[in-house]
Amino acid sequence: MAGDGNNETDRRLYATVGLVVVGAVVVLGKACVTLAGRPAVPGRLGLTILAMAATICLATRLMIFVRIRSERLGFSTVNAAILVGSMLLPWPWLVLCVAAGVTGAMIWLRVRRIQAIWNPAKDVVAVATAVAVTGALHLWGPYQPNLHALGPIVAGALTLAAVDDLLGNVVIATATRTSLRSRLAANWDIRLGGVLARLVLAIAAIYLIALAPTLVLGIPPLILGVYPLVASRLRQRSEREAWTLLAQSTDEFNTVDLAAVLAAAVRRAATLFSADDVEVEVRLPDRPARLVRGDATGIGYDGDPDGAPAVPGNVLAEALASHDGKAEAGQVRLRFRHKVALNEREKYVLRTFAAALCTAIRNAAAFAETRQLSDAHAHAAAHDVLTGLYNRRYLFEAGARTLTQPGTTGVVGMLLIDLNQFKHINDALGHTSGDKVLREVALRLQVNAHPDDLVVRLGGDEFAVVFTGLAAPALAVPRSRALLSGLASPMQIDGMHIVVQASAGVALAPGHGGMQELLRRADVAMYCAKREGQGIALYTEELDTADLERLTLQADLPRAVRERQFSLEFQPVVDLGTGEVVSAEALARWHHPRQGAVSPAMFIGAVERSGLLPAFSAAVLDEALNAAATLRMAGHPLPIAVNVSPRSLLDPTFPDQVERALEAANVPPEALIVELTETLTLSQMDVVEDVLDALENLGVRIALDDFGTGYSSLTTLARVPVHELKIDRAFITDMANPTQAAVVRSTIDLGRSLSLMVVAEGVESEEQRRVLWEMGCPAGQGHLFARSMPLPRLLDTLARGYAGRPGALAPVLHDSGSVIRLPRRNPPADPPQRRDEIG
Repeated sequence: MAGDGNNETDRRLYATVGLVVVGAVVVLGKACVTLAGRPAVPGRLGLTILAMAATICLATRLMIFVRIRSERLGFSTVNAAILVGSMLLPWPWLVLCVAAGVTGAMIWLRVRRIQAIWNPAKDVVAVATAVAVTGALHLWGPYQPNLHALGPIVAGALTLAAVDDLLGNVVIATATRTSLRSRLAANWDIRLGGVLARLVLAIAAIYLIALAPTLVLGIPPLILGVYPLVASRLRQRSEREAWTLLAQSTDEFNTVDLAAVLAAAVRRAATLFSADDVEVEVRLPDRPARLVRGDATGIGYDGDPDGAPAVPGNVLAEALASHDGKAEAGQVRLRFRHKVALNEREKYVLRTFAAALCTAIRNAAAFAETRQLSDAHAHAAAHDVLTGLYNRRYLFEAGARTLTQPGTTGVVGMLLIDLNQFKHINDALGHTSGDKVLREVALRLQVNAHPDDLVVRLGGDEFAVVFTGLAAPALAVPRSRALLSGLASPMQIDGMHIVVQASAGVALAPGHGGMQELLRRADVAMYCAKREGQGIALYTEELDTADLERLTLQADLPRAVRERQFSLEFQPVVDLGTGEVVSAEALARWHHPRQGAVSPAMFIGAVERSGLLPAFSAAVLDEALNAAATLRMAGHPLPIAVNVSPRSLLDPTFPDQVERALEAANVPPEALIVELTETLTLSQMDVVEDVLDALENLGVRIALDDFGTGYSSLTTLARVPVHELKIDRAFITDMANPTQAAVVRSTIDLGRSLSLMVVAEGVESEEQRRVLWEMGCPAGQGHLFARSMPLPRLLDTLARGYAGRPGALAPVLHDSGSVIRLPRRNPPADPPQRRDEIG
């Protein structure tokens, strides 16, 4: 602390002063003993003694004072008077004159006690040293001015100046806690000039007295006449140094580091204003207050102003304000242990210093704010806002460095994680709960990951972990399994236990392609794990075949749509009781010029992502309605069901497109059934409701495909104008299971209660057909009746029929009139009321 340093300084200062005082007392005692055995003072010597004592007193009284902290140290022409006295008086009388004259001046000036003791003691010791040196050199003369006294004068002047300067600078260096060397080097030219000037004055005075002894009375005006010149020179030098220090201080303020600005301000102010202690208090809008306190040697406190320890002393404060006085940033305070008054020049320098410091503080604060914003933007650019993990951008930046860094040791790998059925959590619990799940997943990955691993959220429900420094490639999968196991335990989200399942792919760093290729390989492995129902899969080249094929197909899509390489096949829907065909579902097929028939699973998703969906949908719709027209002309007025992508339902012009297609094919609206995949469209119902209402108003029938596989089928029924339910094949295949059979029965009963057509998908056997018929299911679709086929073959199949019954594909299960059949569509005059309008 600065205060502790001041106490130590005081002890050293008082020790130095005390040592010099003891030396002065010894000299004065010896002088008194020497004079005690001598005869009475003659009149002429007495006059000289009085003149010299008066001269020394006046020279000391007119000294130029310099403040060091709260102490005032003086500089005068008293040494010139002492030099003259050394040629006129015996040394005992000389030291007594010096002691009496300097002490009288101190009393006259009313200085503090320590100064009143220090200054006479210093001068007495300096005079005694000079007398000892000249005596040792046998230069001490006959106590009268003559031409032969030049040697003693010069030797005495140099010794007196050296001792006086040394003792004075020792005290100043101790008080200011600066080095003695720096003090001796400061203003050496002024001090040397003063020594020479006093020497010239002393020689001139001595030779004047040699010419006429009565001129001894002219010594005081002669010696004191140089006072204005010396005072002017010292003041000029002091002001020049002050402005130089101020310029150096403001130069140190040219930094954007606020801590450096405040530290420099404290150190520089302590030196510039010779203060015992300096503190700068900063108060800026929207920033915490800050107090920095210290002295020329360093900082003692930096923190909250309210927590700063109290320090006693006399404080001079100046507001940290701009030159126009409008903007304030706090205060700079100079603390002195005793009362100090600054002169006008010091006050002006303080105001200038405070204004420059205010500007520097505001510049540093503005830069800090800009830096914070820049850091915030850089953080936001590299981090995911929701989870705080690194994002995809940072993955490629840091990952590229990891893969190319020469010092990287071990194997680099990647784990790519995709949460299964995460959309269901969002739709069932809301996006707020979904966000909580993502944050919990991110936290678990961070906790369980190796400290050197890079955990990233790629977007949505996809996460990646980059492994660095794997000792062996085989360790990638065990480490990945450990991370996935950390996700397996239930999560507490809004009071509910949620278990998150994930599919993951693992890949090792490739020899080429960098992070982009590593991510692609992990993605291939992850989709393999998802398709195969595995928790995790390791990338191999064999897995990449399908993906390369998919990429090739995706490149060929624009040409395929443009050249109408797609065709439709049709799978009949049969009345379970009579075996008659009641409708047909259109299924798109791609006949690739090189690869032949391509499964819809290979290209439908690519079509939806490519921007080709409107053209593709239009082509499928046109061909399906043209097939319906052909069937009608052949005597089979069957409606055609077309699967519609959720993306098409997001297009408000889609109903107009359907209407134009119906007119172009010249078929009624009931010839078209639009099939919706319930698990894909539920989260977008708010958007597609208007489109579905418009389709219903046209008279187009709407079927809900894969019913029962979603988690909110009843909600869908309440919001969508459904005419038909299609039970997913998974329930039909496993009807031997009582639970699955109960779901099928409930769905059939629900359809009956809502007057909806119910179609069972995946009917493969007569037993399944009969069980469904006995449950009351009116229609079915599956390989028992027919596989999908091109339109010409469908026409032939319908014409041929079953057992001589055209349009039938299976035998009748009941006698005529023994079963009351469900209506296949809602009565046009009284459409079913929307569930959200009931009650």
